[in-house]
Amino acid sequence: MNWLLKVWKNNRSLILFICLMSVFRSAVADWYEVPTGSMNPTIVEGDRILTDKMAYDLRVPFSHISLMRTDEPKAGDIIVFDSKAANNRLIKRVIGVPGDTVTLVDNRLIVNGKALDYALTDDKQEQQTLIENLAGVQHAIQISKTPSVMQHFAPVVIPKDMYLAMGDNRDHSADSRVIGLVPRSELLGKAKRVIVSLDYDDYYLPRKERLLHDLYIAP
Repeated sequence: MNWLLKVWKNNRSLILFICLMSVFRSAVADWYEVPTGSMNPTIVEGDRILTDKMAYDLRVPFSHISLMRTDEPKAGDIIVFDSKAANNRLIKRVIGVPGDTVTLVDNRLIVNGKALDYALTDDKQEQQTLIENLAGVQHAIQISKTPSVMQHFAPVVIPKDMYLAMGDNRDHSADSRVIGLVPRSELLGKAKRVIVSLDYDDYYLPRKERLLHDLYIAP
């Protein structure tokens, strides 16, 4: 016990700082590395994403226990969640909220019977980049020109406390089309902006153009 007291006396400020920082990251805000391209072009590999963990719930630190709901996820929000179905932490965009009916036909979304608006911004040999208008939130998506089962699903009615989430890289994302609807209890928070981005193909050097980049501004 004497050595513990000595460690505490000699490092009290550092220990308190680490404890407070841990609580802050658990309950207030945190940052997550994005290792895949499932959210391209909005989020690219190597981005470190700032996440507001109080956006939807005030939680007991180091747990998923909600003390109070602060808001509800909205269509267009980018959410971070611990998926039990995928056994992984994921980041996707909310497409459907409770009460919505969502259909996907040829990579075009239909929400509550209304087809979303799309504008073509880039047309390459194998894929296209489009601006999708989802409940007033405009954002870029990538779609493949090669037909696949990922480009269609029948109408889905979203039940209470469940959300339909998809990646912006529509043909290369293991989202609600694979893992099913996202329970509200799995949400960790709302992704807000890029803190820093490291280029894996350029010796992990920071990408200057992505420093503090707002995720809700369409490219």
